[in-house]
Amino acid sequence: MARSDPGPGNADAPVPAPGSPEPQSGRMQRHPVVLAQQAQRAENIQLRIADWITAFAGSMQFVYIHVVLFTVWMLFIESKPWPTLTLIVSLEAIFLSTFVLIGQNRQAAFQQAKADHEFNEEELELKTNTQLTREIQRLTTELHDRLISQGNRQQPG
Repeated sequence: MARSDPGPGNADAPVPAPGSPEPQSGRMQRHPVVLAQQAQRAENIQLRIADWITAFAGSMQFVYIHVVLFTVWMLFIESKPWPTLTLIVSLEAIFLSTFVLIGQNRQAAFQQAKADHEFNEEELELKTNTQLTREIQRLTTELHDRLISQGNRQQPG
């Protein structure tokens, strides 16, 4: 699959949603899972090759090249019913479907890693909010008790 790197000149770069963190130095902040996956994929030559193939196979250049090659093959290289061309196209389909599956597996692994990361972040936030709520409750109770005890001292008894 194609790398989506929203750089300054990329027209497909996502626009930050209202309330989301502002981009730093003109670039959109990246999710930690995205950064980790990009680093992992950059280190592995096989994954970089698979990414390049799937990016190319999913492009219009790929379609145009095939239209030209198939037309030339059918008109000038092989007579009907094109048995060699059929074999080549079938083998190409097998390999391309494998690269599609590799891309789907990668996307599934990414989504799982992102979901795990976000779950952990939300759990930490929930724990922090719970602690803050308990502290606010404790301080409110303490303040209430002080105000009541001061009110009792000031009332003539």
